[in-house]
Amino acid sequence: MPVFTPEYLHKVAYHIYRAKGASEEEAEIVARHQVKANLVGHDSHGVIHIPEYVGRIDRGHIVPGAPFVVEKEAPCTAVINGNWGFGFVVTERAMKMAIAKAKTNGVAAITIHYQSHIGRLGDYPTMALEEGMIALVTADSGAGPKAVVPFGGKARRLGTNPICIGMPSDLEGPVLMDMATSAVAAGKISLARSRKEQVPPGWIIDKDGNPTTNPDDYPAGGAILPVGADQGHKGYALSFMVEVFSGLLTGLGFGLDPQAKHNDGVFISVFNVEHFRPLDQFKREVKEFAEFVKSSPPAAGFKEVLYPGEIEHNTEIARRRDGITIEDSTWHQITSLMQELKVEDKVGSP
Repeated sequence: MPVFTPEYLHKVAYHIYRAKGASEEEAEIVARHQVKANLVGHDSHGVIHIPEYVGRIDRGHIVPGAPFVVEKEAPCTAVINGNWGFGFVVTERAMKMAIAKAKTNGVAAITIHYQSHIGRLGDYPTMALEEGMIALVTADSGAGPKAVVPFGGKARRLGTNPICIGMPSDLEGPVLMDMATSAVAAGKISLARSRKEQVPPGWIIDKDGNPTTNPDDYPAGGAILPVGADQGHKGYALSFMVEVFSGLLTGLGFGLDPQAKHNDGVFISVFNVEHFRPLDQFKREVKEFAEFVKSSPPAAGFKEVLYPGEIEHNTEIARRRDGITIEDSTWHQITSLMQELKVEDKVGSP
């Protein structure tokens, strides 16, 4: 599998999106988010999606230059209509709005509907924690295609319904919980299929509801399980609540429409730490708390205890140094797109 610098992959993504009608700002934002996902080890949300996003642009499911419309607003809240724009662009702008409101009022909450895929959630709370704030983001696809069975069921009724919380601290890396409420994100199934690998037990079931490790069973009518294995009722309950925040509160609704556009409904909440206690004290104590937790002697099979977000931080350091590996099938699709869009000269050599 080929290995590339993040800078080269950024150029590739940027010029492909520019060739498909994205503005300089849009192409820059989308490329930055996708490459960041690869850098921190979430390859399922990285450049593997470039061909998919290009296809959505062609079908009108992503609209470059779509207007960002504030449908309703109060001092601490807002309702955003993304008009099927790039989810990265819409959600980043909404997070900036939430941060500005929280700077003045202490807290803010914003909902977003009618936008495309927002990728890895971790990027958005990171924007807030860099401003000394706590942030929570949830996402769901409304009535769009589903991927996950409810606990005790065998038919898809839920999205992967991710939730992400970020905390400011004095640690080197961000304190960040970024997780699907399903056993795995759907993109990781696609990644396993691209790499011709089996998936671990407990991730998916086949069309008959039987456990399987064959990733090809998922698109053949299978489904993803809720997080939690034999305690999957906990992941299911969390997924249910994420869908209420991101699907019902946003007005997307719920249900199952396999023909619907992918639509990431998003709920954002931001809390200005300074409105609760001095930021420097809080950041210091979060670091001290993480160090206290990490002081636990590691169990058999583990080298150390990590705080939430530390593994992604370590992965980013390594991949900035060593490069990002892209599976052959993904790179073949991307190079075909570069040739089709005649952007090879603009991208240059790796």
